Amino acid sequence: MRYVFKTIAVVFWFMTLPQTVWSGEVHVAVASNFLNPLKEIAELYKRDTGNTLILISGSTGKLYAQARNGAPYDVLLAADAKRPTLLEHEGVGVAGTRFTYAVGALVLWSPEPGKVKGEQSLAQMNAGKLAIANPKTAPYGRAAKETLERLGLWEKLRPFLVQGENIAQTLQFVATGNAALGFVAKSQVEDPRFKLKGSRWEIPPDQHEPILQQAILLKPGLGNSSAKQFLEYLQGPTAKTIIRSYGYHVTVE
Repeated sequence: MRYVFKTIAVVFWFMTLPQTVWSGEVHVAVASNFLNPLKEIAELYKRDTGNTLILISGSTGKLYAQARNGAPYDVLLAADAKRPTLLEHEGVGVAGTRFTYAVGALVLWSPEPGKVKGEQSLAQMNAGKLAIANPKTAPYGRAAKETLERLGLWEKLRPFLVQGENIAQTLQFVATGNAALGFVAKSQVEDPRFKLKGSRWEIPPDQHEPILQQAILLKPGLGNSSAKQFLEYLQGPTAKTIIRSYGYHVTVE
């Protein structure tokens, strides 16, 4: 009988522990353009749930390849819809969990005021470097290439291109002066913590395919209730407010 009472006491003690003891970890592979907003969301998610997000950032193409090769990610937040769809079809992503969490926008940016004057800044370019993310692995790089092709400037400007491994590195090229201009994510320019100065041209959305940024639960996260809870949180009002503050659009699905 004493053993029974002791067991009940132990169970009661665990039930009365603070929520953080019961908290879980979620390993989130996130596209570089969304890292900063996700850091803010992660803080509020931990405050509201006690769960911790472990963030792994990189280009969508590389994160996709790592997930396919068995990287222990619970969730992928991609910068496109293509890779989450492929992962779903390949059985690495969990069917029925994929959704668009943000719609991105592309801008041509320079830290120099008055330098960017719309399309003509590209048409008249005859010196310096133009930074883009790698079109093969980074969706924002693909959108930049599509824009140049539709403007009829891809072949003309290829000699001036410098490619970043991801959109974060592309921004660094321009911010440090290693490139005169660069195609970067609007969310980087409108980051509420930095508010980058200079000049920019927001690329009309009809110049490239929509940048639908999709999330998906991956097989390693199937048994992680915190991962499923995070995906629900990402679709809630708190996360959407942060996402909009970075210049993204949020779709209703």
